[in-house]
Amino acid sequence: MKKVLLIISGYKKGAEELSKKIVEFLRQNHYEPISMMYDGYGAKRSDKTLNADFDFVISLGGDGNVLFASRFAAERCIPVIPINFGQFGFIANIQPADWEDALKDFLDGKQESHFRLLFNIEVLRSNACIARYTALNEAVVSGSGVAKLISLELIYNEMSFGIFRADGVIVATPTGSTAYAVASGGPILDPTLNALVISPIAPFTLSNRPVVLPTCKPLIMKVLPQRQKELLLSIDGQESVLLREGDEVRITQSETKVNLIGCSQKHFYEALRAKLGWSGSFTLNE
Repeated sequence: MKKVLLIISGYKKGAEELSKKIVEFLRQNHYEPISMMYDGYGAKRSDKTLNADFDFVISLGGDGNVLFASRFAAERCIPVIPINFGQFGFIANIQPADWEDALKDFLDGKQESHFRLLFNIEVLRSNACIARYTALNEAVVSGSGVAKLISLELIYNEMSFGIFRADGVIVATPTGSTAYAVASGGPILDPTLNALVISPIAPFTLSNRPVVLPTCKPLIMKVLPQRQKELLLSIDGQESVLLREGDEVRITQSETKVNLIGCSQKHFYEALRAKLGWSGSFTLNE
């Protein structure tokens, strides 16, 4: 029997209750549903359960829940159906009231696939890789102590972009451009682009501005000597590792993309218009 993984946010009201209806629906359609609660940091089911072969994943929660589900699904090459219980929903576009129609269309092969770019991220220390991650939203290097100012050299396609002195540096995917990056003054990118956004956080030099680059070449962030003994690399705000002087963070486009069901360009721009209050025109008061 085909298996389906339900990843349920433990923080979103109504998510667990709706999951019970979805479980019953799946069983009636000859699928074996397996549910797990996600608290933003880890799962409450064993790794043995997560190692099962699933046909697709259903995320019930906000965009943070989708990030975890996407990293899980991408490495297994299975799609994600994101049902939105969050406030913004830039990634998750299927509303709880529409779950049954969306799931029926998916099972009937009527839902189009919408693929999103992922980053492969390697942490290199003394020329050895000490950690590997996959990111759907962003990689962020920031200070781990009281003194926030950090120093990084950014190198793209073996060309130095110079020294970035700031509270941190965000490297975002097009999907992640509407998250931490845009809050730090970065641009919003169409999610179908193959690009990355470098956004410094509170840069010490005003000339350090956001930059958009193609993903065909690697980007390296090198940790320079500074007051901070350790820096923090954060992946999608959910995984992290401490960095030391001399470490390099190497970012490349993953060969694998995540398939997000119901997350079309049309839905993305509708979310932008609704969430950001875009009206398309304005009227001056007389």
